[in-house]
Amino acid sequence: MSNNYKLIFTGPTGAGKTTAISTLSDIPVLITEEKSTHRDPKHHDKKTITVALDYGVINLKNQDKIHLYGTPGQERFDFMWDILTVGGLGLILLIDNARTAPLEDMHFFLNAFSRLIEKNKIAIGITRMDLCAEPKLVDYHKELNKLKLKIPLFEVDARRKQDVSLLLQALLYALDPGLN
Repeated sequence: MSNNYKLIFTGPTGAGKTTAISTLSDIPVLITEEKSTHRDPKHHDKKTITVALDYGVINLKNQDKIHLYGTPGQERFDFMWDILTVGGLGLILLIDNARTAPLEDMHFFLNAFSRLIEKNKIAIGITRMDLCAEPKLVDYHKELNKLKLKIPLFEVDARRKQDVSLLLQALLYALDPGLN
């Protein structure tokens, strides 16, 4: 009998959630993007935004499945966050380093998903560091230390399967250190 696991990807608009899920998924990803109706410089003038969810699946060799759910990044769709996190085993938080205040974004999402994080595990990926050198990874670690949080944190390119797989493996290891 196969098992099904649910992992959540979250973060601000433009952080790479849709791309990361597409990079990992073994099926064509269900994407609920719509044309953006307002421009916000923090969102890199994205032409489309996720309005409900992204969904993909990783099929494991033992017939188990990891279901990947991506949340909308805009706070106005936060009602979907509670819906999507039900039954979630862990959270991958993607932060766009090129946004105006990425450390504030990290604090915001850690707070917004605190109930899931308290019960489960989290891994953080910092994207777009090639576009903005500040803050550095050490600055994110300092912020996490202030919060007394020990969370796996990596620089990732959401387009690179190797990067996103490493982030996923860190989350799975945090969930169960006995995993191979």
